[in-house]
Amino acid sequence: MPHPPSDPHAALSRCPWAAGSPEMIAYHDQEWGTPQHDDRALFELITLEGAQAGLSWRTILARRQDYRRSFHDFDIARVAAMTDRELEALIRHSGIIRNRLKIYSVRSNAQAALAAITAHGSLDSYLWSFVGGTPIVNRWRAMKEVPASTALSDSMSKALRKAGFRFVGSTICYAFLQASGMVDDHLAACFRARTAARLS
Repeated sequence: MPHPPSDPHAALSRCPWAAGSPEMIAYHDQEWGTPQHDDRALFELITLEGAQAGLSWRTILARRQDYRRSFHDFDIARVAAMTDRELEALIRHSGIIRNRLKIYSVRSNAQAALAAITAHGSLDSYLWSFVGGTPIVNRWRAMKEVPASTALSDSMSKALRKAGFRFVGSTICYAFLQASGMVDDHLAACFRARTAARLS
């Protein structure tokens, strides 16, 4: 009797946090740690990382499409112009995290992002300036070595708060740095780390 075809992804070595669901695996394999330079995508990551505060990333990832629908696919100008009535309606929407402070912070963060774009030309230019425009590559051997925050995320958090962003504590900023590829924290044994090394 013929055996069913094996999963080509099953044998790949990954960062341990990605195990457990196809969505987490796809996010790890295709997005996490990949340098992102699109303003809309960067704003989406800021929003989702802020929504994650106190929750698991898996919880937020499962709601990603609802966040996109709720916040105009993260069009920064459209989100910045959202009314209180629109935001209040979202508090009753079960597809996203129904936390009033987090929901209202998306609009204020969009307004802060527009100010950054005016001052720096793009959100990309502003955010990547924190790492000098070049990804920081770490090759930790175990998850316990990966920090939750660093001096870099501390300074980024302080600057973003001063610029008007909310839900941008140091731990959230470090998660954002990892997600956007500004910091590459794929473990040394992870296939994504080996792929990056070959590309370099």
